[in-house]
Amino acid sequence: MNEVWVFHGAGSRFTSGVFTSRKQAEEFIQQYQVSGILTKYPLGISAYDWAQQEGIFQPTKLEQYTTGFIQRFTSANQEYYHYEDGQCDA
Repeated sequence: MNEVWVFHGAGSRFTSGVFTSRKQAEEFIQQYQVSGILTKYPLGISAYDWAQQEGIFQPTKLEQYTTGFIQRFTSANQEYYHYEDGQCDA
């Protein structure tokens, strides 16, 4: 397994679940009719480092090297889906 699917509920500060497949995550989402975002993350590497490794992002400003920036970093290039009341908006 090289990746996981992470579900963040709408308005939540923390992850609601981590799943080994999109199918498994969607079973949870549909069972409880939850709303939020499901994102695929690589294992063993941060989103910040992954984006640089993939050539998607390169820091160009001093602020982009700070811990505050790195700890909030996400990439729109990661596969993700929005759900509303258990249904995918895609």
